[in-house]
Amino acid sequence: MEKLNHIGLDKEVSEKLAKHLNDLLANYSVFYQNVRGFHWNIQGDKFFELHQKFEELYNDLFNKIDEVAERVLTLGEVPNHKFTDYQSISEIEESDETSDGLSAVGQILNSFKILLAKQRVVLDLSGEINDEGTNSLMSDYIREQEKLVWMYSAFLR
Repeated sequence: MEKLNHIGLDKEVSEKLAKHLNDLLANYSVFYQNVRGFHWNIQGDKFFELHQKFEELYNDLFNKIDEVAERVLTLGEVPNHKFTDYQSISEIEESDETSDGLSAVGQILNSFKILLAKQRVVLDLSGEINDEGTNSLMSDYIREQEKLVWMYSAFLR
């Protein structure tokens, strides 16, 4: 029992899983801020449509950031909270171009590609240790985001 954390999962693997979740948290946080920038600065003929979609997306990302951080805590670890850490960890980069709708959608699709790959790693690892909480969270995120990728890709066509 010494090898188990307070929710009955292997401490060592839970720590590794929390590192992956902190990486995900960093990527989500940079992505969130990019989408806020898209929402605030979007211009052009698709303004009304994209302005609303970007608001829906950043609200969803805000909730996911909170859920991922709370999952790190549930595993007995500490979630990163500093943007300097996020910037050094995140594979998603800050966006300089926030007013062009097509560019913004392209950046969103690229960000989802990064997130989906990272979430699949977390899904596999959480499955190995029977961490149903993290596994369920990642499974839900992947399903939702694959649909969003389809929709944003259709918009670009």
